[in-house]
Amino acid sequence: MLIIGCGYIGRRVAAAYQARGEGVRALVRSPESARDLAGRGIEALALDLGQGDLAPLAAAGERVFHFAPPPPQGRRDLWTRRLVEAFDSQGHPARLVYISTTGVYGDCAGDWVDENRPPNPGADRAWRRLDAEETLREWSQRSGGALVILRVAGIYGPGVLPLERIRQGLPLVRAEEAPYTNRIHADDLVALCLAAMDCGPSGGLYNASDGHPSSMTDYFLRVADLAGLPRPPLLPLVEAEGKLSAGMLSYLRESRRLSNHRMLTELGVSLRYPSLAEGLPACFREQAGGD
Repeated sequence: MLIIGCGYIGRRVAAAYQARGEGVRALVRSPESARDLAGRGIEALALDLGQGDLAPLAAAGERVFHFAPPPPQGRRDLWTRRLVEAFDSQGHPARLVYISTTGVYGDCAGDWVDENRPPNPGADRAWRRLDAEETLREWSQRSGGALVILRVAGIYGPGVLPLERIRQGLPLVRAEEAPYTNRIHADDLVALCLAAMDCGPSGGLYNASDGHPSSMTDYFLRVADLAGLPRPPLLPLVEAEGKLSAGMLSYLRESRRLSNHRMLTELGVSLRYPSLAEGLPACFREQAGGD
């Protein structure tokens, strides 16, 4: 098992395979991350997909998770293209599961969206993910390697909740004006990753979401209440420009509700946390050393 980009989700996936008694290799960018993973019993390589020799990957015949983010700029994922070039020269994986983003759908004006919806990215970061998807599809068709793509909604879980932003008192858009957003708990995403690798059909494309969209404002207010923190101030949407970060504003320009029907039926995944009402309290219990 090879995990390319072994961060928050990658480490949880690795732990799941270790619990099965399977060995895991990982590729990360920094020697510090490689040392940390080694301490967790993971054979780790410090390699940069953007430059240098990728021969140490040795991915021929392997099952591969591609979790590495794309480059920070532009509309093409040149790093995934280099990865495919390495496969061409060194040997192809047997199966590859790629984490993409639901941002490839762009603004859907609050419509329900399934995997048949044509991509229409609005942000460059989503264009980069779509470019990676297309690069990997071409690789799969040409090489015969199996490919499953997961278009993942916003990930939340223990240790990655927006507590610092809430403590800073940064404003949000009023709930009645906030667009629809979608989320999935980290543990459910890990289960989905394992199911995609174990039984996902080649060419499979799945929205990875809990199926209960709300809004960014609803999410932050729930987190604040459970953490016992003051709720952030709320602004009319017309006042958001200049008072919210560019990143937050970009999310406010898109609204969609994601269907997860295909994920549930084809991959047989049963969500442990089907909504924030179950998932957020579990995050706080885990952070407190409970559950």
